[in-house]
Amino acid sequence: MPSRELPFPVFDADNHLYEPREALTKYLPDHAKNAIDYVEVKGRTKIVVRGVISDYIPNPTFDVVARPGAQEEYFRVGNPEGKSFREVMGEPMKAIPAFREPAARLEVMDDLGLDYCLMFPTLASLVEERMKDDPELTIDVIHALNEWMYEQWQFDYQGRIFSTPVITLPDVNRAIEELHWVLERGAKTVLVRPAAVPSLRGGTRSFGLPEFDPFWQECIEAGIPVSMHASDSGYADFTNQWEPAKEFLPFKPTAFRMAITGHRPIEDAMTALVCHGALSRNPELRILSIENGASWVPGLFENLASVYKKMPQEFSEDPVEAFKRCVYISPFWEDNFIDIARLVGPDRVVFGSDWPHPEGLKDPITYVDDLEGLSQEEIARIMGGNMIELFKLKVPAGV
Repeated sequence: MPSRELPFPVFDADNHLYEPREALTKYLPDHAKNAIDYVEVKGRTKIVVRGVISDYIPNPTFDVVARPGAQEEYFRVGNPEGKSFREVMGEPMKAIPAFREPAARLEVMDDLGLDYCLMFPTLASLVEERMKDDPELTIDVIHALNEWMYEQWQFDYQGRIFSTPVITLPDVNRAIEELHWVLERGAKTVLVRPAAVPSLRGGTRSFGLPEFDPFWQECIEAGIPVSMHASDSGYADFTNQWEPAKEFLPFKPTAFRMAITGHRPIEDAMTALVCHGALSRNPELRILSIENGASWVPGLFENLASVYKKMPQEFSEDPVEAFKRCVYISPFWEDNFIDIARLVGPDRVVFGSDWPHPEGLKDPITYVDDLEGLSQEEIARIMGGNMIELFKLKVPAGV
């Protein structure tokens, strides 16, 4: 049961499902059958992407997983004793039905005191970066994942669980086709990786450029926000210049990589949307920044204000105001909520627990404890009201 009952509806903007093997393979077209595979290496199952074993997610079957909130103390107080990664993670557990099935998840949500949630895939975060040199193949694999997600979870399960189909952007026309496909099946949001977009002829470019406006406009016309969740955004290309490594491993970071990368992917993604004009050309676009924290926002605002002061001719409006209008932030519980709420506005802050990931909260409702100092109205907005409004939900009486 939750640690308490709250007097307002709760919408958790950051929940995760754990995919089985067939999530990426069941609906692959014949020409892409060899894109994803699984192999046994010294008794452990590993995912293989185009013939290359990836350790990005060390346990890609999720049969045995870390317990929800296993790293909560680590993120709250640090690791003064210098415990090993295994010690910090604690004893694992066998995956339960609620990690894989929506009906079972609803029961757990009731136990946790969650009325609604956004449901993000876990395994999907490795796909785009490892296929960036073959955008057409990426599109096929992403669509296969979306087909599986719709079959297993739906995109709107009983008006309470809203799964996030993935849209990859290299080919804008095909991205719009995929958007229409998921919208026809009830999608209330889509997941776009906060990263530079691979080009069909090599290289990358910003999704803040005008060529992507038709996609953003389709999202606006559909009345849905775009979710940008922390992912593998390709920053190993930069860190490898200083500290060469075979692959970015989020569960085995070095001190250098943790210090240098930080929130750079989401900060750079938001800078691109602002400075390349996407938020100003598409003022009704709404972006959800999920599991990216908020400590980077003050520095971004300072940078944008400084550039605007020096180069006002490069902007059609105040870039900070464009951000505040369009972007919703989900802070980590260790962030300073009062400062963030005052900076972006309490109507642009949302609650996300990252349940059931180990770096999330064991008891999501305890997030409210970190909102001390805000008004009850502001707390109600952050814990659910802003997401309910954004998703245009009709809350039943008594919820």
